[in-house]
Amino acid sequence: MSGSDHYVYVVECADGTLYTGYTSDVERRVAEHDAGEGAKYTRGRTPVELVHTESFESQSAAMQREYEIKQLSRGEKERLVDGS
Repeated sequence: MSGSDHYVYVVECADGTLYTGYTSDVERRVAEHDAGEGAKYTRGRTPVELVHTESFESQSAAMQREYEIKQLSRGEKERLVDGS
């Protein structure tokens, strides 16, 4: 194992909004969003584009970071994405 199997990701939806999520498999999760099988939020907002990922050693660390990102303002999220 690679040691970092926990990821927080941000996708940009077709309507320009940003969605943040947690996964152990980024490629599969983005494909699920694109197929309309991901989160309820992203259904109807496809296609999505992966714009940011962060990897973590533990699920709890990743989920804590996901929560932090979800608390950010739109502008703060855009700066995060632009910096990645």
